[in-house]
Amino acid sequence: MPGTKEIIKTTCPRDCYDGCGIAVIKRDGKIRRVLGDPDHPTSRGALCGKCAVAYNGVWLDENARLLQPLRRTGPKGSGQFEAITWDEALSTIAGKLQAIADEHGADKIVHTHYTGTCSALAYGFPSRFFSRLGATEVEPDTICNNAGHVAWGYVFGDSHAGFDPRTARDSECILVWGANPSHSAPHAHKHWLKENQAEVIVVDPVRHETAEAADLFLQPLPGTDAALAFAMLHVMRRNGHFDDDYIAGHVLGYDEVAPLLDTCTPEWGEQQTGVPAAMIERAANAYGTGPSLLWLGQGLQRQPEGGNIFRTLAMLPAFTGNIGKPGAGFYYLNDSFGIASRKGGAPAYEAPSSDDPGPPSISQMDVPDLLQSPDTFRAYMVWNCNPVASNPEQAKMRRGLERDDLFTVVIDCFQTDTADYADIVLPAASFLEFDDLASSYFHFTYGALVKCQEPMGESLPNQEIFRRLSRAMGFEEKHLYEDDQSVIDKTLTYADLGVDWETLKQKGWVSLGDEPIVLWSEGTFPTPSGKIEIASAQAEADGHPRVPQPTVDPRPADGRFRLLSPADKWLMNSSYGNDPRVDELMGRPQVTIHPDDAGALDIADGTEVSLSNDAGSLTFTARIADDIPPGTLLTHKSRWPKVRGGGVDGGGANVNLLHIPQKTDMGESTSVHGTEVTLTLT
Repeated sequence: MPGTKEIIKTTCPRDCYDGCGIAVIKRDGKIRRVLGDPDHPTSRGALCGKCAVAYNGVWLDENARLLQPLRRTGPKGSGQFEAITWDEALSTIAGKLQAIADEHGADKIVHTHYTGTCSALAYGFPSRFFSRLGATEVEPDTICNNAGHVAWGYVFGDSHAGFDPRTARDSECILVWGANPSHSAPHAHKHWLKENQAEVIVVDPVRHETAEAADLFLQPLPGTDAALAFAMLHVMRRNGHFDDDYIAGHVLGYDEVAPLLDTCTPEWGEQQTGVPAAMIERAANAYGTGPSLLWLGQGLQRQPEGGNIFRTLAMLPAFTGNIGKPGAGFYYLNDSFGIASRKGGAPAYEAPSSDDPGPPSISQMDVPDLLQSPDTFRAYMVWNCNPVASNPEQAKMRRGLERDDLFTVVIDCFQTDTADYADIVLPAASFLEFDDLASSYFHFTYGALVKCQEPMGESLPNQEIFRRLSRAMGFEEKHLYEDDQSVIDKTLTYADLGVDWETLKQKGWVSLGDEPIVLWSEGTFPTPSGKIEIASAQAEADGHPRVPQPTVDPRPADGRFRLLSPADKWLMNSSYGNDPRVDELMGRPQVTIHPDDAGALDIADGTEVSLSNDAGSLTFTARIADDIPPGTLLTHKSRWPKVRGGGVDGGGANVNLLHIPQKTDMGESTSVHGTEVTLTLT
C-alpha cells in the first residue's frame, strides 16, 4: 500500500530574477521530489533545469552535505578535518575572535557573504552579530553589481525600484540590455518575454538563447554600450521621440548633454560599436515610439566604464518619457519588500540602526591583496558564498588563505573550495530545513520558505548559528536572540502584504495586488533636486564627469582578446557546482572563439587552447562559433575548481584565475568583463 503523500509549498531562495514557487513531495515523512509549484505564476509547475537537478541531487544527499562542525587537522587547503561538537566549535571561534578584538581590534575580523540563500533570515539576520562585534564587512555587491547601483543612485536616487513586470501587457517594446534571461531568469525567458505583444530587442555582445529568440538583436563590441546608446538617442531626438514636456518637468541636465548627441550619428555608432547603422535606427525608433520597458542586466556594468554606461542608458527612458505610465519604466533590481511597504526604514530582519557606523567596508577587488597581510585580516568569516570560486586573482586568494596566522571560519551546506582552507567549518541547514521569507527581485511576488524536514545531521540555519555565536561571545543585546517567528511576523507587517504567516504558508506565495503597479508615476525622485539627474553634482563631487559621456573602451592590443565570463546555464553563481549531474551536463570547460580569430590562429573546433595573462594560464577546449564578435572570447563562470576546474585537466582553478581585479569607474566593483588574455594552441 502506497505511503502517505504530503505536498508542502515553499519558495526558491536562489540569486535569480524568477523567485519560483516550489512543491515538495513527501512520502512517509521523507522528501521524495522537489518540483515547481503548478499554482505559482512564475514556475507554473516546472523548476528551471539547474534547480530541478540540484534540489533533487546534492541538496537531498546526506553524503554531500556537511553534517557536523569540523576542525582542520591537515595543511590549509588540504580538506583534512575532524568532527567536533558544537560546543567545541563555538568556544574555539569565540575565544579566537575575542583575542583578536582585544589585541588587534575587532575591525581586523573580516566577514564576507553574498547570495547563497537570498531570504530574510538566512541572509539578513547575521548582520546583527557582525554589527555588534564591530567586524569589517567586505561589501557584497562589489563582486557583482555595485557600479550599477552607484550610477543609478546618482541619476534616480534609487537603484532598487524598477518596473512591475506585469505592466508589459501595455508595452510596445521591451529592451533587454546586457542581461541573459535564458541563463539568469529562465522562466522570464520562457514565459514573460514571449507572452506579451511587445517587440523584444536584445543588446549583448553574446548571442545567447534570449538574443536568438528576440525580434531584434544588436551585438556591440564589448565596452561600446555608451556609444551605442548615444547613437540611439541621436536618432530618437532627430525623429521626434523625445518628450519635451517630461524633460522640462522631471529631468535635470538635458541642455548640458544635448550637444554631445550632435555628432553621435548612426554611422558614427556603427564605427564605434560594430552594430550596423540600420539596426541602430530600427532599435531607436521602436524604443522611442513606446511605451517601452528598459531592463539593464547586472553583467552590463561589470566593465571598466560600467558606471558611465548605466548613467548613459538612463537617458533613454528619461528623454523619451518612458517612465511613470503603463507599459513604460526602467529596471535594474526590485527590492520587493521595500516596494511593498513604501514606508521607508530598515526591514525587521536587518540589524538595528546605530549611531556608530562601524569600520568602513572593503571591496572584494581588494581582498586578494589584503588577505596577504595581518594588518587587515586576522580572521576571515565566510558565509553564504564561496570566494575561492568567485573572487578575482584566485591564485593570490589561495596564498592568502594559506597563512598560518589567519583564523578562518566557513559556514556552508557543503565542503566548498573555500571551506578546505577553514580552521573551523560549521554546517548550515538548507532552505528546505527552516522557515523564512523570500521575494523575487523581478516579479512582485513574495513567498514562504517552509520547513519541509529537520536539518540534516547537526546542521543549523544561519540565524541560529549566529545566535549561538552571540551567546558564546557573551553578548547581551536582545536583538541578537530574537526568534525566527518574531522576525517573520515583523517583516510581513513591514511589507504590508495583507497576509499572515499561516496563510502565506498554506498558499505558498502572494502577489502585490491584482493589477500592475506603475512606479515613479508621481514624477519625483529621491535625488537632491527631486528630478532625474542626468547632470549630477554628486557624481562630479565624487570625481566623475557631470554628465554621461559617449566613450568606448580601447580595443585589446594585437595578440590579446577580451574575455567574457557570464553566468552558466547550469550554475547559480557557484551554487550547484558540486552536483555530479550538473557537472556532467556542463561538460568539459570550453572557450568560444570567433571563426575569423580561429582561422587566423589555425585553431580547429575541439582542440585544446591556452588563455593567459599576468594572473595565470588555463587550458580550455576550443568551440568555434560566431556567438561573439571578433576579438572576443566567451567562457562561463563559477565552476567549483576542485570538482573539474577551469581547465581541461581539472587543475584546481576556474576562469577567475585570470580575473585581474581592475575596479569599475564607480562603486569599486568588479570589471571582470574587461579581462584581457592571449590565446594560443597548447
